[in-house]
Amino acid sequence: MTVNNRPKTLITTAIDYTNDVIHIGHAYQKILADCLARYERLRKGEDNVYFLTGTDEYGTTNEKAAIRNEVTPAEHVEEISQLDKEQLSALNISYDRFIRTTDEDHIRTAQEFFQKAVDNGDIYKGIYVGLYCEGCEAYKTLSELNESGQCLLHQTRQIQKLEEENYFFRWSKYTDFLWDLLNKPGFVLPEGKRKEMLAFVEQGISDIPVTRPKYKVSWGIDAPNDPDHVIYVWFDALINYYTAGVQNGFWDEDTRIVHILGKDNARWHALLWPAMLKSVGLRIPDTVYVHGFINLNGEKISKSRGNVILPSDLVEKFGADAVRYYFLKHGPISEDVNVSENRLKEVYNADLANGLGNTVARIAKLAERSGLSFPVTENDVVGWGEEWAKPFTEFRVDLVLHNIWSELADLNKHINENEPWKITGKDKLQEVLDYEVNGLRKISNKIIPFIPNSAKAISEQVNVSMIKSGSVLFPRID
Repeated sequence: MTVNNRPKTLITTAIDYTNDVIHIGHAYQKILADCLARYERLRKGEDNVYFLTGTDEYGTTNEKAAIRNEVTPAEHVEEISQLDKEQLSALNISYDRFIRTTDEDHIRTAQEFFQKAVDNGDIYKGIYVGLYCEGCEAYKTLSELNESGQCLLHQTRQIQKLEEENYFFRWSKYTDFLWDLLNKPGFVLPEGKRKEMLAFVEQGISDIPVTRPKYKVSWGIDAPNDPDHVIYVWFDALINYYTAGVQNGFWDEDTRIVHILGKDNARWHALLWPAMLKSVGLRIPDTVYVHGFINLNGEKISKSRGNVILPSDLVEKFGADAVRYYFLKHGPISEDVNVSENRLKEVYNADLANGLGNTVARIAKLAERSGLSFPVTENDVVGWGEEWAKPFTEFRVDLVLHNIWSELADLNKHINENEPWKITGKDKLQEVLDYEVNGLRKISNKIIPFIPNSAKAISEQVNVSMIKSGSVLFPRID
């Protein structure tokens, strides 16, 4: 169990390349992080939680995307970042800042960070000879390629063979530090991902290039120690968390720092980023949570396969809360998952239309017909430290939802067993409906982090003395 007793929380997602607009494969971590941020705000207060997401706008991938679209890199990343914001808005993502690595404060912070590492003797000039995947914007070893010599994540791209002068970061210097860090309970979750990171350290960590020569990559942040180089995109991008965190008071010992990201970004966040922070004398994040991938109808989501679906496409068909619920309940919280629109429809009808929506309609109708009053009391306050919410401590939002929907099932069972529509005695009817109304009130509070729009609608309907029937929350989809 991870410890969450610091008074403040910083929650971040990985920031997305601006080679194209984000799709549902990227959306999961935003929904997950948003759910966690909303939960933390309910526990610690709005001012004590900071939720950061954004776009990674430098590097070869983004520069070439601009060339294909016949615009400047600056114009291209501006367009994509705005389109990404629209996708996040469709999903009701409540970030505090959408950071862009082209933001002036980030450029300044990245250069200061880089220079500190130079001054500390952790950055030196050398010659890199090896392999590079442009899709990952990452250096590769042969062990990271398939039998055809292709990157496992970008099998349609040609691996580049590079020989160029770069500045290197003394990553290997921090091997022992990283080994100890990975053995710290709760630093990398889930356990399987922690073991993968340990295995990588056991193979041996090599120093890594952290600049690219400008004659090869012109779109980047200037290296402060050499005008002929730009900072390597991964070194620059990771610093975004510190850029936003420190200036808003969320990079101190009173803050729990949590990074939410996909497994393709695990190594950079669990191994490179802590070494960078150690190099310049800054505090280390508390937890790196690594989730799996989403496959669509059994296939990896990719533009080349023509199976890219935007979050807004699903929201238009099912609504934001239904999409959020589906991914939080059935998403790749620990392992890869396969999703489909048919499965989303099945879950929508079963859990939301026939489940939550039907229960709300039943109780509201029974309360209205009774003519009784149901004053709101302190007993309806949710205890976020209770048993039902404990999976939050391990980021298992899927299990929290399971617990809430078990309570929902118990509430329906209570209705069916007590048959309030048959009760003639006023006192007995009041007793039965009090239990059911108060149970629904608590559920409406518990679902706030998951499906906030529906939670608000239910709360407004039942947190009054005289309850009335309302519109259908989740109309069935045939």
